[in-house]
Amino acid sequence: MNFMKNNLANLLTLANLFAGCVGAIHLILGDYQTTAICLILSSLFDFFDGFVARALKSNSNLGLQLDSLADMVSFGLIPGLTMYKALEPFGNEILEMHLPFAISYLGIFVTVFSCLRLAIFNLDEEQRYYFKGLNTPTNTVLLFGLYYAFKETGTFAFLFENSLFLILLTTITSWLLISPIKMMAMKFKSKKLQDNYPKIILLGGGIAILILFKIVGIPMLVIYYIIVSLVFQKQLG
Repeated sequence: MNFMKNNLANLLTLANLFAGCVGAIHLILGDYQTTAICLILSSLFDFFDGFVARALKSNSNLGLQLDSLADMVSFGLIPGLTMYKALEPFGNEILEMHLPFAISYLGIFVTVFSCLRLAIFNLDEEQRYYFKGLNTPTNTVLLFGLYYAFKETGTFAFLFENSLFLILLTTITSWLLISPIKMMAMKFKSKKLQDNYPKIILLGGGIAILILFKIVGIPMLVIYYIIVSLVFQKQLG
């Protein structure tokens, strides 16, 4: 009984890792729907492992390390592979120049900076009620959401038919992962309505975006989240 109590959260973390691995395989194979399902599962497991650990008071250093390692696959490798797949059709050409390597490898920088972000987060004790920089799950939703919407509906074609735009997107999101910009976390440190206006605005606007735009609204929701976080910088923390 004690074994299950002490390790249930870790089992959920490993389930996050397993779903992430399966999602990465299907992304490489071009099965984007299965990858989307795996990312949803990974997100749920990632949420509930922390919830269970706190509820059962089974937090441990092992759990902390497992959580980061699992997130590195689900929310580090997958967004990097997404950009790799998006850049793959362009071969080694950019701006009519032929490079000595395939430009798709540049997409892996998202994975590199995701790793750096996770390491920084583990050492930073300030990020209780806000994130410093864009967290890896949200960045994954943005990048894979854009690519999935493009593959399913043809939306955002202007982005995925231009290698320069994709490299710019890779650069911006890689920087956002380790940037000092405060990003909103859905944790409430006060019950006062005025202290939670940013979260209320985010929730209300986010629901409206998803209702109006459906699949296309998923990456748009992340952009809205970034904008709201920038507007309310002084109230975060």
